[in-house]
Amino acid sequence: QVQLVESGGGLVQAGGSLRLACAASGSITRFNAMGWYRQAPGKQRELVALIYTGGTTNYADSVKGRCSISRDNSKSTVYLQMNSLKPEDTAVYYCAFRSSSGDYWGKGTLVTVSL
Repeated sequence: QVQLVESGGGLVQAGGSLRLACAASGSITRFNAMGWYRQAPGKQRELVALIYTGGTTNYADSVKGRCSISRDNSKSTVYLQMNSLKPEDTAVYYCAFRSSSGDYWGKGTLVTVSL
């Protein structure tokens, strides 16, 4: 069973930065894609960023230029660097990994951006 544990969330002022981390149990090289999603209060969960096995990345338009997804295979960890944060970035952020055997989700970490 794959376990994903997010960390790095918290309270930050608008314009600030946070780096989220998602640590997986076991090697992450078996996953086809790894990503970050978020869900704001009263809204549907949405994709923030994805990184594929070959290193290709995709970003939601709302975070392009402000966020960067990366991975460290040696630490089985995927990161989301978020800069120039805005109040509308406030949400619970989830990491999700996809493999041939299914999708795996973490429990989420809360990011709150204040004015």
